[in-house]
Amino acid sequence: MLMLLAACALLARGCAAGYAGKELGALSELHHGVRGRAFAVDSRTLFLQHFHYDGEGPAAYFYVGTSKTPSATGALRLRDERGGAGPLRRYRGEGVTLSLPEGKTLRDVAWFAVWCDEYSINFGSVEIPRNLEYPKPAKVGALRGVHGVSSDPIVVVDAQTLLVPNFSYDGEAPDAKFWVGRGDKPSPQGIRIPDENGKEAPLRKYDRKTVVLTLPGELTVFDIGHFAVWCEAFTVNFGHVPLPRAALANVPPSLKMLGVSPQSKLNCEVLLDELAFEVRWAVAGDSIVLQLVAKLEDGEYMSFGISGHPTKSQMVGGDVAVAWLDKDSLKGYAEDYFLEAKGQCAGAHGSCPDDVIVPGSNSVRMLNAALVNGYSIVTFQRPLRGSDRLDLAVLTNASQPVIWAIGPLNSKTQVSYHQYFTKGDKFIEFGRPPLWNCPMPEGEEEQAPAAHPPQPAAARPAHESSAIIRPNPVPTPKPTAKVKPWDIPGIQCYEPPDGVLYAQMGPTGGKQGYSAITGHVGWGISWYINGLLIPEVTVVRGKKYTFVVEGGTDPDTPARYHPFYITNDPVGGYFHKSDAEKQGIEIYAGVRRTRTGELVPTGVGRLCNWTPDQNGPEADEYPSFGAYQRSLTLICEEGNPGVVTWIPDKNTPDTVYYQCFTHRHLGWKINVVDECDATDAEESRLVESVALPSDLVGQESIQ
Repeated sequence: MLMLLAACALLARGCAAGYAGKELGALSELHHGVRGRAFAVDSRTLFLQHFHYDGEGPAAYFYVGTSKTPSATGALRLRDERGGAGPLRRYRGEGVTLSLPEGKTLRDVAWFAVWCDEYSINFGSVEIPRNLEYPKPAKVGALRGVHGVSSDPIVVVDAQTLLVPNFSYDGEAPDAKFWVGRGDKPSPQGIRIPDENGKEAPLRKYDRKTVVLTLPGELTVFDIGHFAVWCEAFTVNFGHVPLPRAALANVPPSLKMLGVSPQSKLNCEVLLDELAFEVRWAVAGDSIVLQLVAKLEDGEYMSFGISGHPTKSQMVGGDVAVAWLDKDSLKGYAEDYFLEAKGQCAGAHGSCPDDVIVPGSNSVRMLNAALVNGYSIVTFQRPLRGSDRLDLAVLTNASQPVIWAIGPLNSKTQVSYHQYFTKGDKFIEFGRPPLWNCPMPEGEEEQAPAAHPPQPAAARPAHESSAIIRPNPVPTPKPTAKVKPWDIPGIQCYEPPDGVLYAQMGPTGGKQGYSAITGHVGWGISWYINGLLIPEVTVVRGKKYTFVVEGGTDPDTPARYHPFYITNDPVGGYFHKSDAEKQGIEIYAGVRRTRTGELVPTGVGRLCNWTPDQNGPEADEYPSFGAYQRSLTLICEEGNPGVVTWIPDKNTPDTVYYQCFTHRHLGWKINVVDECDATDAEESRLVESVALPSDLVGQESIQ
């Protein structure tokens, strides 16, 4: 629902006189010159009028809380008006607009304060009344009239914004305009207002389109008595609704009335605060221009697009653009992807570029890219409507679920497992009025020129300025601490005594797992051998080994099909390699050759997954693999396991690999030795029995 949105997207310019919402009262003037008046703007927005603070407090922040009086108990810290999270600066009688955290309203809190964390002192506060009737949008009547004019009940979003849901008009009249005026009926004494594109041209045909209109200049709904579709040339009323003063008395003030203005004519939403990941966009005719901005490491991608499900955020079936910047050449890339399944692209299945599935079907047009202050900025264009069966439409008349991810590129510069991705449902209304709902820079003048190269004319709406995409520096997030790989015990040459090993699937273990151990990019799943995440396995030449394989049996579902094989290839995924890539690759177990010469995997069995607790901590929060392992549950599908037997011989290299036949980078090393020292085995067993690491106590039965 459109409302007066979060002020972290806005830049304060001072306070306009007049209506500012529901007055809460004056801030108590206790310390450091704090004073001003507080207003409720809407359900989760506060406005401070003529706010003063000397900036001398050691650690002052804006807070709201649930206790009877301001205290650290039950308090929630607010970001400042620029979206910053640091201590408050000096304020000299400014207008300040603040937003409550997502999911909280003014009815959930009892006070607002300027609070010093270091000394637990209230510098100034105001009480928020219980059951506060905060300003909120109001519904009025629906349009009904001639020339097919109709709508659902109109919503007065704020004092200068009207939302007209499902508006229809046949477009046949010569000079129809959106119209407002005094009194409850239209007349020639009224004025026209711009359409949803900012134009005052005669209205075109509309077929149940939701439009958002902004009253021009200083005009507010308090100054008018009706809204109409009016034929200016022939002074004919095509349909109107009265705007009763009493019904609108408690609508939110507009941005302009609060003395704030949008950062630009772009929309902007934060997707992941930790990496300053933002999506910015503007609708341009039949297409949409998007810009992705994030603090990426070299070799990482950022992706954003439309959910594969119409009512929730779902990766499978999604249509996304994958963007990245080569930090050496500074060349940018943006590619159209169809997410057929949760798995990296194998053949034409999984998460693949559209061009891989259907050649020539890429619908994303790269515009430009820049690296500014360490931030990758990639701008691209795509049609609103799907160009082919792999594309989903971008809606401009409704909110729709979206998906996003950040992760490493694999060696083919295609997406691999994403460490950061959409959690829960995320909705965006792409056709909304421009709203900059992202952190603000301290000074726009510091923007590097390279960050906002000119856009092609075809990419710009007629009402936009020439720089439709104007990147802005965003606050640098705290650097992510580098983590050491987990210490995962290898499977030694003397264990297990019977040579039977179980190969099952499981998660890669976050930053401390697969990628840290191997130095390769993973896809979020990997082999577990005897319950251990990709352990190094040591085998003895001449001894028979039996791998009980439980990696899936259904080749029609690639993300759940992982045939096990042993090879000299550290990458794996033999099935999808080109003839050139197969040169020099040897396979020692897990396949058979048909009469036609085709290699068919034999290491196929029911799927067993080591599954993490959905309600538990993230993998990176565990101090050791043993602690993480205890959170996993082995879940197996019905069916029988597969079996791969192997006797390494004198021709087997000293290092080989267990891998997945259809996917790259799921396995790890097998060390091949000529003999196994029994003395070492006995000593190792003795040490293990006496000084088993505390995080592996009780886990011996897994091996």
